[in-house]
Amino acid sequence: MSSTLQSPIPAPVDRTTDSKIFWRLIPIILVSLVVNQLDKVNVAFAKLEMAPDIGLSSAAYGLGAGIFFIGYCLFEVPSNMLLHRLGARMWITRIMVTWGILSACTMFVTGPMSFYVVRFLLGVAEAGFAPGIMLYVSQWFPARTRGRVIATFMTALPISGVIGSPLSAWLMTASPDFLPIKGWQWMFLCEGLPAVFLGFLFWTMVPDRIDDARWLTSQEKAALKAEVGDTDQHRSGSFARGLSDGRVWMLCLIYFLFVAALYGVSFWLPTLIKTLGFSDLRQIGFLTALPYAAAVVTMLALAWNSDRTGERRGHLAAAGLLGGVSLALSVVWHADPWWSFGALIVAMAGIVTTIPLFWNLPTAFLKGATAATGFALITSIGNLSGFVAPYMMGAVSEATGATAMGMYTLACAAFAGVVFTLLVPARLVERVGGRR
Repeated sequence: MSSTLQSPIPAPVDRTTDSKIFWRLIPIILVSLVVNQLDKVNVAFAKLEMAPDIGLSSAAYGLGAGIFFIGYCLFEVPSNMLLHRLGARMWITRIMVTWGILSACTMFVTGPMSFYVVRFLLGVAEAGFAPGIMLYVSQWFPARTRGRVIATFMTALPISGVIGSPLSAWLMTASPDFLPIKGWQWMFLCEGLPAVFLGFLFWTMVPDRIDDARWLTSQEKAALKAEVGDTDQHRSGSFARGLSDGRVWMLCLIYFLFVAALYGVSFWLPTLIKTLGFSDLRQIGFLTALPYAAAVVTMLALAWNSDRTGERRGHLAAAGLLGGVSLALSVVWHADPWWSFGALIVAMAGIVTTIPLFWNLPTAFLKGATAATGFALITSIGNLSGFVAPYMMGAVSEATGATAMGMYTLACAAFAGVVFTLLVPARLVERVGGRR
């Protein structure tokens, strides 16, 4: 065929275009994820005062904290299928508005049953948010920058701890005199409503597709579609394949294990710090922020090096190993509060870092409708551990009067995640020769 009949090859995406896309999309995604994570785990702080107020035992708290993930899991796949059909702009706006309203409504719980109901409905409302964001990002950022981009907006996990821990503690001690509510109720109200505002902001700022981005030139759009895959490719594929692919189920197991370690510690971190002998609420808030601050640095450093080398599995395994070993040491050194707390800092840095590093694996080979259901399945199965781990910690704590056995179990989950990570074929997820 004559070369004159061939379509011209678009110029590669340059750094200016990379930067333009990053600054247009990632700030709103990052802030939304910070608020999302804060509304998901602020119940850990509320527990310190809410539990005695409404009669929650440790086991009842663990069940309520974890039942969020049952609602999340049940509606994750259908939610992401709707996002794929309707577009990220509409569906993520819906998710954010409804979760913000329900998070604020947690202030009205009066006992274990109402606590369970609100937490379950909050999980239903949030279902599809995290995998929806991951699907959206995979359609805008090529593999050569995706690791750093994912790590950047997933710093929302530790940032929410850095900001949210002292903020939650302060709000719980600063409820206004003009409202007949307690500190933990004021905290839920103040931290829930920003999600509603951000939902409408997302609607105004985020385009559904590359072709809808008025701030890109036609040449930039063509180059970007050529590198990340044409929009039609992202809308093709099979929903069923994402549910039947054995590789996806392997990733589900890995994600389940790392998320178990993450949420098992996150939902109990203020309580763990309190058991070390720290009793002042604001001091606990400050100390709880430190492990998350360490996680921000660790996430960005490992993600940058992973993109630089093109190596994925080893970086993820290293983060999981660091987290597991440090979790075990935090128990071994429990007699010395500062050594134990130092181990918790390192443990959280490693465990939190596994989450963005993990997402380099499925985004390397899942596309289109297959990605929509694959990402949702991974998140929903993984988040079942968000139910199992907090409940297990609560039940063990109530049965033994200590959290040691629960912490050892979480460490074993991290170690198992490392083993299964190294069983993933390198050719599936890694780029030979590093950065291209």
